[in-house]
Amino acid sequence: MIGDFLAGVYPWTKAMHIMSVISWMAGLFYLPRLFVHHTEQVTSGEKADEIFAMMETKLLRVIMNPAMIATWIFGLMLVFTPGIVDWSMVWPWTKAAAVLIMTWFHHWLAKRRKDFIRGENSLSGKHYRMMNEVPTLLMVVIVLSVVVKF
Repeated sequence: MIGDFLAGVYPWTKAMHIMSVISWMAGLFYLPRLFVHHTEQVTSGEKADEIFAMMETKLLRVIMNPAMIATWIFGLMLVFTPGIVDWSMVWPWTKAAAVLIMTWFHHWLAKRRKDFIRGENSLSGKHYRMMNEVPTLLMVVIVLSVVVKF
């Protein structure tokens, strides 16, 4: 019964999943860049510090968190849609691993945001620049996994 329902809404689920992923990825690309500028351009306690903290908080809570949750919900709906995922192939496993790492990265960013709010950021702009490459690498793995289906 549930399989029939999921098969019937498959195009809608796929569309919602893609839109959710785009929103989540936008945040994962942008938040580390905000951290770079927050680290390099702002002194803790000044007005700009409050502005950056507000921007980072809103990005995380209003865009990234809901987009991550929606991505997971629609992604799991796709996983449980009959005939969509063949777990005997490699691609679903590489995609799943990359999504788990992306989720870890999301939570890592959320912890760094709390460091800024407490005035305890200890990482450099260079560190955030390097970490900003993580979502790009994961995106490459995910897209190649899903499209090429190796």
